[in-house]
Amino acid sequence: MSLQESLAWRYATKKFDSSKKIDADKLNNLLQTVKLAPSSYGLQHYEIVVVEDAAVRERLKEAAYGQSQLTDASQVIVFAAETKIDEEYVKNYISETAAMRQMDREKLADFEKTILGAISRQSDEQKLNWSHKQAYLALGVLIGAASELGIDNCPMEGYDGGKFDEILGLKEKGLTTSVIVTIGYRAEDDQYGKLAKVRKKDEDLFIRI
Repeated sequence: MSLQESLAWRYATKKFDSSKKIDADKLNNLLQTVKLAPSSYGLQHYEIVVVEDAAVRERLKEAAYGQSQLTDASQVIVFAAETKIDEEYVKNYISETAAMRQMDREKLADFEKTILGAISRQSDEQKLNWSHKQAYLALGVLIGAASELGIDNCPMEGYDGGKFDEILGLKEKGLTTSVIVTIGYRAEDDQYGKLAKVRKKDEDLFIRI
């Protein structure tokens, strides 16, 4: 299917078939695709937590008001935003860039200065909001990539972020929950999968100037 056809096929899956699991190669394909998601300056202001442990997922389900996707889906993916985008973070990124591109780090001095200048003008709250936005960009890539691979998915915000952070030990890693998505395969009796997709009419959505 084309990307357009894949997105027409997908829906926010409410009921997953808990007996069906995504095979390791397909899951790795999905994650490697999400790894290529765009982010501001290429900083990747987040980490991606793949949760498969049944006991942990039961606790996450409680923190998500009992939503069954947390335990029935094949995996729970948590995008966790970096809470400390600082000079050290940027310098590490520049060093990694120089190493990957096999170039003198000094040639990236202007780029480094630009990023450091940008973050110096932001408060901690603004930088965290910036990180959350980048995580949502990656979420969009995951949804598109999963749909092309025939993997059902449900992006979710109905959860207690503080409890998620605690359960997953994110705070001590300098991270906080941004958004989650459950992935797997739809149950045949999920009625939501049989509903027509509702979107704005072109004239109500697209503004051409």
